[in-house]
Amino acid sequence: MRKSVSFGGLLVLALLCGLWASRASAQAVYGSIAGTVTDPQGAAVVGAKVIVRDQNKGTSTETTTNESGNYSVTHLVPDAYTVRIEAQGFKGTEAKDVIVNVDTSSRVDLQVQLGSASESVEVTSELPQLKTDRADVATTFDTKQIEDLPIYNRNFTTFQLLSPGTQRLNGWNHAASENPQGSQQILTNGQHFAGTAFELDGTDNQDPILGIIVINPNLDSINEVKITSQDYDAEFGKAIGAVVTSQTKSGSNDFHGSIFDFQRSNSNFAKNPFTQGLDKASVPGGNWNQFGGSVGGPIIKNKLFFFADYQATRSHVGGSSKDRIPTAAEVGGDLSAWNTPIFDP
Repeated sequence: MRKSVSFGGLLVLALLCGLWASRASAQAVYGSIAGTVTDPQGAAVVGAKVIVRDQNKGTSTETTTNESGNYSVTHLVPDAYTVRIEAQGFKGTEAKDVIVNVDTSSRVDLQVQLGSASESVEVTSELPQLKTDRADVATTFDTKQIEDLPIYNRNFTTFQLLSPGTQRLNGWNHAASENPQGSQQILTNGQHFAGTAFELDGTDNQDPILGIIVINPNLDSINEVKITSQDYDAEFGKAIGAVVTSQTKSGSNDFHGSIFDFQRSNSNFAKNPFTQGLDKASVPGGNWNQFGGSVGGPIIKNKLFFFADYQATRSHVGGSSKDRIPTAAEVGGDLSAWNTPIFDP
C-alpha cells in the first residue's frame, strides 16, 4: 500500500528547514554591532546588560558584556538601531540611530556614568565609521540611493558598474532564451564576468554554468546592496572578481508601499530625415512599459511582518527596412533598365 504525505506535513518540514537555515546562514545576509563598555575611569564594566533595538520594527536583542567589557550582537537585519547599556550602580546609557549594513560591523563603544539605573544618558556624538574588523574594499548602496539613482530599464545588475574597476562586456551577450532576466556581463578588475559571486539574502544567486545572476530583483524590493571588489571574506571563496550581496526589504511596524510606471513610446521619437521624412515612412510603432509596486507592514507589531513586491515589463518594438519592388517591365521579363548584360551561364 502506497503511503502519502500530507501537505501540512510538508509545510511543517519546510518551516523547520527554513528556521534551521536562518541560523546557519552566512554573515553576508546580516550586519552586527560590537563595542566595549567602560566606567568613567576607563575600566571595563563586566556583566552589563546590552539591549539592541530595531527602531523601525521594535524588535530587540539582548546580551551582556564579558570579562573585558566587550559585547557583540550578530545577525542583525540592515536597519537603524538603538543600543542601550544597563548596569548596576550606573545610569542607563544609550546611542540612537546606529546604522547597520550588510556584511559589516558597526562599532559602538559607550562609557557609563555613576548614578541610579532609573536615570538615563543619551550619547549624541557621531560614531566612528572607520572599519577595524575587516580590510575589504566595497561600495554600499542604501535604500534611498537605490530608489534615486537613474538605472536604465531598472536593471539591478547595473549597480555593479557604479563601483570602481568595472567594465561592461560589449559585443557579446547571452541569448535571450538563456538570460530572460537580462543579466549584464560585467568585468571587475579585469576578471571574467563569471568570477563575480551574487548573493541574495544569503543564498547563492549565480548560475553555475552561465556565470550570471539568476534572480534579477525588483529595485523596490532591495534594502541594501554591497559590492566588494577586493579582499572579501574567505566565505566567498569561489569569487575572483567581485562579490555582490543584496538584502531584500521586510515589513515594519508601519505600512509602507510604492508604485511605479515607466513607458517609452515610439510616437515620441524623432524621425530620421533621410528615411522617415514627411513624404516617407513614419516612425515604426512600438511601446515599452514597465510597472509594478511594493507593500509591507506589520502582521503582529514588534514580532511578525510581511513584504511583497511585483514588477512586469510589456514591450512590442517595431522596425523599418528599405527594399525594392520590381517594376511592371521587370515582372514581364524586360530587364534592360538594369544596364547589366544578362546571359545564360
